[in-house]
Amino acid sequence: MVNTKPSLEQILPAFGSSFLVRRYSSSCEHNLANWHFHPELELVYVHGGSGKRHIGKHMSYFNDGELVLIGSFLPHYGFTDRFSGNKSETVIQFKQDFLGNDFFGIPEMESVKRLLELAKKGLTFHGSTKDKVGAKIEALAWEDQYGRLIGLLSILKDLSDSQEYEVLNAEGVALAVDAKENDRMNVIYSHIRSNFKEHISLEEMADKVSMTVPAFCRYFKKISRKTFTKFVNEYRVVHASKLLAETSMAITEVSFESGFNNFSHFNKSFKLFTGKSPSEYRKDFKHIILEK
Repeated sequence: MVNTKPSLEQILPAFGSSFLVRRYSSSCEHNLANWHFHPELELVYVHGGSGKRHIGKHMSYFNDGELVLIGSFLPHYGFTDRFSGNKSETVIQFKQDFLGNDFFGIPEMESVKRLLELAKKGLTFHGSTKDKVGAKIEALAWEDQYGRLIGLLSILKDLSDSQEYEVLNAEGVALAVDAKENDRMNVIYSHIRSNFKEHISLEEMADKVSMTVPAFCRYFKKISRKTFTKFVNEYRVVHASKLLAETSMAITEVSFESGFNNFSHFNKSFKLFTGKSPSEYRKDFKHIILEK
């Protein structure tokens, strides 16, 4: 049974990026299975397999993979589970104004602007568009920030030119977020972004949003589906992964630059989140670069 109150998902792009790209080589069931919504548009490519689309009031099934574009604040479930049989799943999440308030208003972006407007109803793409654009989406995972930006614009243009799509008519259930709650979450995430290299106490954070510590802990877990400590540690790991990939900084230095004062805790947290040790992550990333 669907929870009638989907949770608000706060999305934090990786260090140095204005939108988020995530690639999963296995089921996303534990990451994206909940009924949720967010201000960002979401573009999802499922490589092979079958599953269920549940977007707003729309429900249907797909076979042989999926390419779907979901508008802002449109509640949805994840698209795969352990029974899907897909090879991978890549998720791109971006705000409509991530390139500035007026970028999609320029003449060159007119068709893309129409696409983003139509996405409010939910769109699924098929045929050669799904295969061609799906390959481009998967390739973004290995690009640097500039490559991802150019790649996303190319993908949006391809989608806006395609006639191989179906409108899911999932509109009418997009949710408005209470302004006070949105402001509160912005304060929390802004404070994390600015201070993650230092210790952030629960007392300090609760005081920022005028809440008691127990009330803040309940509120944060309800919104993010994670404890505050786990969320901050994952934010630090994301920052560390960028430093490992893009700099020659010693791993111990990466640890301290990412807010971990205990190297053993850093190694444990990094492996828990990525499935690899920091040294394995750096080594594998270098192999990917050499194979490109």
